[in-house]
Amino acid sequence: MRSGESVRVGIPVSLSGQFRQQGRQVLLGLMAWAEDVNRSGGMQVGGAAAPAPVTLVHYDDASSVDRVKAVTRQLVHREGVDLLMGPYSSVLAKAAIEVAEEHGQVMWNHGGASEDIYEGGYSGVVGILTPPSEYLTALPEVLEEVRPEARRLALVRAIPGEFPEAVSRGVQQRGEALGWETVLVREYDAAKPDWNAIVTEVAEADPDLLVGVGRIDNDVALARRLARSRVSMGAVAVVAAGIKRFRDELGVHAEGFLGPSQWEPGSAEPVSFGPTEQAVLEALRRHLGEDQPVDYPMVQSYAAGLVAQRCVEEAGSLDPKEVRGAAGKLEFTTFYGRFRIDSATGRQVGRSVMLVQWQGERKVVVWPRERAEGVLVYPWR
Repeated sequence: MRSGESVRVGIPVSLSGQFRQQGRQVLLGLMAWAEDVNRSGGMQVGGAAAPAPVTLVHYDDASSVDRVKAVTRQLVHREGVDLLMGPYSSVLAKAAIEVAEEHGQVMWNHGGASEDIYEGGYSGVVGILTPPSEYLTALPEVLEEVRPEARRLALVRAIPGEFPEAVSRGVQQRGEALGWETVLVREYDAAKPDWNAIVTEVAEADPDLLVGVGRIDNDVALARRLARSRVSMGAVAVVAAGIKRFRDELGVHAEGFLGPSQWEPGSAEPVSFGPTEQAVLEALRRHLGEDQPVDYPMVQSYAAGLVAQRCVEEAGSLDPKEVRGAAGKLEFTTFYGRFRIDSATGRQVGRSVMLVQWQGERKVVVWPRERAEGVLVYPWR
């Protein structure tokens, strides 16, 4: 590239619509990353005499599939972006990768966890997140350590949607491989769940472990109903329990709930590329405000920027095929954890999620063992 040219990084981002809160956080995370790259001198691309500055370009996708496709085309064609970051939400990410694929562009996927993004035969996707089928697979084994006789699993999941099925399938398969019995699989309409009927069926099944997975609002509603009921059971995990909003909405009723977490402060392995966790958190707070908590969409988008930067430097080029080829070969660790993908699908295989439990007023990491801050509390109530 010519001296003085910038690396143009584009993203379709939800600044309006149902994902506007997460979209704003995503954009702030990318802004913090771009600012840090430029403060350090820029991004090194091939044999250029000097590192190139990063320019961030974004369009509001309005949380809409049609809109995300339209603005992704604008970013690729009109803006000519060199690196394309994906939007928040699996549905929007899949729509964006379809457009990126049509035009030979790579999409750095930090906001869509769905498995089918990696099962569509796309050659240009690079996954940052651990796939949902692995979110809760450690639960049966972890629970056995504190309750050796535990063997009864109940699953409550929303339909339609590939994500709830993938999460529940992963824990079910792992449990059954360890000799667990699946005593209940209860599906419900995500738009109009009958919580009274669901809680009654769960109570009758009498599980040692209940796993609930739906939309965030579904998970919060199920947890609230269970907490206020007199249902007695062993451990309860819902996917939304891993995020701050869960505690904000449930307050003291969050106590005892388990969930997956892609990242927690202080949980990373030693960093081999990019800034330390502390430096990243300071950068994020500069954009967010000192009194505001750093949430996961910001962390994930910052991590995606770092991963793309490392792959560009390895490729020595901004050519999408060369950058994607480098991504398929590299293994390294950022503040967010280890990066390694399946070279054929782009699926993240280098890192695993943590299991956290609300104990008192804080999330406590209970797995993996080497990062655990405490032990799982059983039973949940």
